[in-house]
Amino acid sequence: MNFASDNTGPVHPRIMEAVMVANAGSAMPYGNDDTTRAARDAVRALFEAPEAAVEFVATGSVANALALACLVTPWDGVFCHRVAHVEEDECGAPEFYSNAKLILVDGDDAKMGPDALEAAILQAADRGVHGVQPGAVTLTNITERGTVYTLAEIRALTDVARAHGLPVHLDGARFANACAALGCSPAEMTWKAGIDAVSFGGTKNGCMGVEAVVLFDPARGRELELRRKRGGHLFSKHRFLSAQMGAYCEGGLWLEMAEAANARMAQLLQGLARVPGARMAHPAAANLGYLDLPRDAHERAFAAGAKYYTYPGDAMDVAQAGAHVRCRIVCDWSKPAEDVEALLAAWAG
Repeated sequence: MNFASDNTGPVHPRIMEAVMVANAGSAMPYGNDDTTRAARDAVRALFEAPEAAVEFVATGSVANALALACLVTPWDGVFCHRVAHVEEDECGAPEFYSNAKLILVDGDDAKMGPDALEAAILQAADRGVHGVQPGAVTLTNITERGTVYTLAEIRALTDVARAHGLPVHLDGARFANACAALGCSPAEMTWKAGIDAVSFGGTKNGCMGVEAVVLFDPARGRELELRRKRGGHLFSKHRFLSAQMGAYCEGGLWLEMAEAANARMAQLLQGLARVPGARMAHPAAANLGYLDLPRDAHERAFAAGAKYYTYPGDAMDVAQAGAHVRCRIVCDWSKPAEDVEALLAAWAG
């Protein structure tokens, strides 16, 4: 019963098989191979963007950092939500790679609103030469609290950014889960909604370790290539990244796995009615949810072998009997329905 992260899940057999196929014989290094060329074309087709610049890296953090570095200059600011992944969980990597500054914007349930973004941009612009300049906007779908920006909400933010001449990046570590929740295409959630760059995640959704950086303006592609190399993220045996992404895109596997993960979270949320005192901390629309549960419910679950995080880290140690403790639950593509039922049963007592 491991609900700690979708990173804990296994690699899908079709992904693993593609890596093994790529392992047969030899191939040119550094992405100069047929597997990489085919995978790039597959991503372009998925996003309905035949001219897009597409490069593969091994981690979501570097995908975000490189994408943002291609959008800004060192004296720029990047507007993001206060609890965005680029702010809370990437150890300053976006700022390290770009030399830009993250500017934090508030908003309920980890989502920026257009009014708050507009105010933050105007405040930054008012500093003149003495402050960092408005440079770009980045948003996360799904968010770090499990909520989902609708297409209309994305468009509202990109409209504000566009009015100020700012490009917009989408952190899509769980991009597939957001698409599945919204019932939309990758193009509809990105360039058709005003997004300029996206980190298209595979690692959390059944891949071994691969993310695609997609820049919809092909003129930025050369800079992406050079920044990736300079940053030490150009794999020599690049085909093993590309093989994963190619299989991920083939036959809608990326969406199939996301739908499975989302379905398990939906099952869990439906079953919460059986758990006394359980309540959602934020609306959950995909495969990640934050819940408040009585301390004894957590104790029963942990005793039954469940694994997940409580917040803050010492919450279980300091909470009184019966007090609520917040937790994060994440379902990966492989999660069986039986695990969800076992977790609900342990919580219910």
